[in-house]
Amino acid sequence: MKLMNFKERFALALKRKYGVKPSEATVTQAHEALAAVISEDIADNWEKSRAAHDNARKASYLSMEFLVGRAIFNNLMCLGVTEQVQGELAELGISLSDMEEIEDAALGNGGLGRLAACFLDSAATMNLPLDGYGIRYKYGLFKQHFEDGFQKETADDWTKYGDAWGVRREYDAVEIRYADQTVLAVPYDYPVIGYGTDNIGTLRLWQAEPAEPFDFCLFNEQEYERASESERKAADISRVLYPNDDTNEGKILRLRQEYFFSAAAIADLIRKHKRLFGALDNFAEYNSIQLNDTHPVIAVPEFIRRMLAEGFSFEQAFVIASKTFNYTNHTIMAEALEKWSAELMEKIIPDVYAVIIRLNEHFIAEMYRKELPAKDIEKMKLIRDNTVHMANIALYCSSHVNGVAEIHTDILRKTALKEWYSAYPERFINMTNGITQRRWLALCNKELSSLITELLGGEEWITDLGQLKKLEKYADNEEILRRFIGIKAKKKAELAAYIEKNEGIFLDSSALFDIQIKRLHEYKRQFMNALSILWIYYGIKDGTITDFTPTAFIFGAKSAPGYRRAKGIIKLINEIAALINSDDEVNGLIKVVFVSNYRVSYAEKLVAGADVSEQISTAGTEASGTGNMKFMLNGTVTLGTLDGANVEIAAEAGAENNYIFGATTEELEKLMPDYNPRKICATDKNIARVMNALIDGSLSDGGTGIFRELYFSLLDGASWHKPDNYYILGDLPSYVEAKLKANYDYKDSLAFAKKCWLNMCNSGKFSSDRTIGEYAREIWRIAE
Repeated sequence: MKLMNFKERFALALKRKYGVKPSEATVTQAHEALAAVISEDIADNWEKSRAAHDNARKASYLSMEFLVGRAIFNNLMCLGVTEQVQGELAELGISLSDMEEIEDAALGNGGLGRLAACFLDSAATMNLPLDGYGIRYKYGLFKQHFEDGFQKETADDWTKYGDAWGVRREYDAVEIRYADQTVLAVPYDYPVIGYGTDNIGTLRLWQAEPAEPFDFCLFNEQEYERASESERKAADISRVLYPNDDTNEGKILRLRQEYFFSAAAIADLIRKHKRLFGALDNFAEYNSIQLNDTHPVIAVPEFIRRMLAEGFSFEQAFVIASKTFNYTNHTIMAEALEKWSAELMEKIIPDVYAVIIRLNEHFIAEMYRKELPAKDIEKMKLIRDNTVHMANIALYCSSHVNGVAEIHTDILRKTALKEWYSAYPERFINMTNGITQRRWLALCNKELSSLITELLGGEEWITDLGQLKKLEKYADNEEILRRFIGIKAKKKAELAAYIEKNEGIFLDSSALFDIQIKRLHEYKRQFMNALSILWIYYGIKDGTITDFTPTAFIFGAKSAPGYRRAKGIIKLINEIAALINSDDEVNGLIKVVFVSNYRVSYAEKLVAGADVSEQISTAGTEASGTGNMKFMLNGTVTLGTLDGANVEIAAEAGAENNYIFGATTEELEKLMPDYNPRKICATDKNIARVMNALIDGSLSDGGTGIFRELYFSLLDGASWHKPDNYYILGDLPSYVEAKLKANYDYKDSLAFAKKCWLNMCNSGKFSSDRTIGEYAREIWRIAE
C-alpha cells in the first residue's frame, strides 16, 4: 500500500482540525492528523469487510476487556507504510518516534484483555470474520505511581486529547433497560487492520449515555444536580473498568456494566441478522458468540429473553442459544468464577433473572433425565444458595467449553469442572492461548525481526510463526549467536535508558535482566520473588552466596485498588529495592526496580530486553499466561513452574533450555493436606531470616501493619486463605536454587544465548494465529 499525496493531506488535516502548520503541531495534533489520513484510506476496505462479515457466518468476541495498547505503530506496520510515513513526516520536521508519547488505550487489566486484542489482530490478518464487543470506558484501568513505596492511582483519561481511531455510530445506538434506569448504549467502532490484507475487523465498544436528555426545566428552576442526575448515572456505567465492588453499590454498578455491553451486543447482532435475513430461526447458522470468561455470560439469558419477545418458545430459544454460545474458562479458582446475589440481580434486571430461573429449572429436569447423582446436580445448579453461578450458566448453555492451556483444560476435566465434564464430555476442548507476533516481535523488536528475516530469506514468518523452527540450525553458529547477543544488548540498553528516564533509577545494561511483569495477585507469587531477592541479598552479605552475576530484578504490575494484600506486596518490593539499592556493599551486584504504570507500551520494551522471564505461579493456578509467550518469542529463558503454558513452553523448547522448579500439581495434591509453613519457617534458617525481615523492623511498612499481615497470612492463614495457600515457602528453596543456576549459567554468554535462541525458534506454537485458526475450525466454523 502507498498513501497518495500524504504530506498534502496530512497538512490539510492539521489545518482543518487545529489551524496549525506541520511545523507548529504538537505530538498529539500530529497523531490525530496522521490517524485521520490513515482512516480515510482504509474506509472503503473497512466498509467492505463489515458487510462481508455480516453477510456470512461470523464470530463475535464478547469481552469485558480489550487491552489494545497504542495503535499507531501497529496500524502503520500492518498497512506496510511505516517507512513512507516516517520519511515524509521527517521532511515536514516531524519525528514519527515522538508518537511514543501517545497514550495507550488501557481498557483492560492484564492477560484477559491483551488476549482479546491479539485474537482480533490474528483474525483480521487471517481474513476471518471475527469482531469484538466491549465497553468504551471513559477512563482506562488507572495510572499508577508510587508514594513512599505505596501504589497510588489516578484516572487514566485516555481520550483527553481526542479519540483518533474511534468512529461514533450513533444510528446504531441501543436502549438498555434496568428496573430503575434506562440508558443508551452508543457504539464507537475501531478498525482492526489485518497485516498485508484488505480485511479489517471491527472492535465495537459501547458508551453509556442518558436515554433522556438534560432536563432544562429543572436546571432553569436551579435544581442543578437533579437536572444532570440521569446524565451522571448513565455515564457511571461506562466510566471505569472494574469499579471497586466491596460495597453493595459497587456490586450493582459492576452488574450494570456487564449487562450493559452484553445486552447491547446481543441487540446489535439480532438487529443485523433480522435486517439481512428477515428471520431469527437461522440465527445460529450465521452467528457464533464467544464468551471471554464469565463477565459477558449474562448475554445468554438476555439472548433467550429477546428471542421470547420475538415469539419463540422457551425450548426453541434455548436450543438456538446453545448452538450459538461458546465459553472460554480462564481460571480454576472457585473464588474467581463469578457469582451474583439472586436478590441483587432480581432488583436490577428482573426480566433477565426470570429467564435464569427458567434455565435453572430446565437444567435440573435435564440432569435428572440424564440420571446424574443428586449431589452433582446440587453442585451444578445455576442458582444455588440464593446465588446465581455465571460459569454454570455458560457451561449449560454453550456448544463448547475451552480451557486455555493443556494443563488447564486437563484440570477442568478432572477436578474443577469434573461434574460438568461427566455430563457433557463432548463440549470440552483445549485452545492453548497465543500472542500476535506482529506486535510482540515485528513491532517491538525490529532488530531481532530483521535478523530472522535475513536468515529465513523473507518475512513469511510474520504470518507463519512456525517458520522460526527452521532457525534451530543456527543454535551452534557462533557468528549468529554473537549477533543475537548484540541485539539483546541493544534492547537492554534501550530498556535501561527508558527506566532511567521514567523511574530515575540507573541500571547497568550488562547485568542480567530478570523480569516479572503481570497483574499483581497472590497466586502469581510476586511475594515469593521478593523473598528470594532478600534471600540472595542476605547470602551475598554473609558470604554464603559467592560468584554472583550482577543482576537487575525488574517488576511491573498493577494491583486492583481494593486489593490490600497485593498493594502490601508492592510496598514490600519497593522497600526491598530501597534497602538493596542504597547498600553500597551489594548494589553493584543487585539492583531492584518496580517500574511504574506498567502497560502494553512498557511491556513492549520489557519483553525485548529480558534475559530471564519469571513465570512462577503455583502449579495449577495460572490458566495459561501470555507474558511467558512474549518473552519466549523475543529469545528469553523461562524461570518457572510447570503451570499454565509453561508446561508447553518447556515441551516445545526443551526443559534443559529453561529453568523449571517447584512442586507439580500432582505433588501439591499430596503435599498440601499436611503442609505446615510454621514447621518450614522453624527449621530452615534462610526462610526464617527472610520472614523475620517482615516483622523485625528491617523493612518499614510506614506504620500500616501490612508487612505483619503478610507474615501471619503466610504462616497462619487469613480470611479464606489456608496457611501459605499458594505454597510460597514450600517452593522457595527450589526457586532460589533455580534462580542461582540461571544466574551462574549467564556467565557463559554463548551457552546462555543458545538457550535463548532455541526458545525463540520453538515459539511458533504460541502464535495467536494458530489459536484463532483452531477456534475458527473447531468451535466457530468460520474457516474457509
